[in-house]
Amino acid sequence: MISYIWPIALVVLSNVIYQICAKSIPQEMSPLASLTITYLIGAVVSAILYFATGSAGNLFKEYGKLNWAPVVLGIVIVGLEVGMTCAYKAGWQVSTLFIAQSAFLAVALLFVGYFMYHEPVTWNKLIGVVICLIGLVFINR
Repeated sequence: MISYIWPIALVVLSNVIYQICAKSIPQEMSPLASLTITYLIGAVVSAILYFATGSAGNLFKEYGKLNWAPVVLGIVIVGLEVGMTCAYKAGWQVSTLFIAQSAFLAVALLFVGYFMYHEPVTWNKLIGVVICLIGLVFINR
């Protein structure tokens, strides 16, 4: 059970800290300059954790298994980071930005799941999306 719960707990905790950090980047600082430090630290921590968790093998050998996904993921993560930082600088509140983007993301991923991975679209999922969008209206009033 713990192996099922800890990853989502890590995601939630990391997202809370992420939102605090993204909102705390100085207004006058370029989001892209900020990201150079963010990703430098991320690369160092990732390398340390690779070895500290007892991953077998050579890190450079692992790079030989590379496909398109990590490359594109690196590009889209920059989009996520810049978008969130700029949204906060534009005046979004920490209590609504993530909720708003999550609701729209849920709708988009419903279509991605259906068309790319052939996941079923059930009435429960559709009703859930409608409830999320209605909740979004209430949150932003």
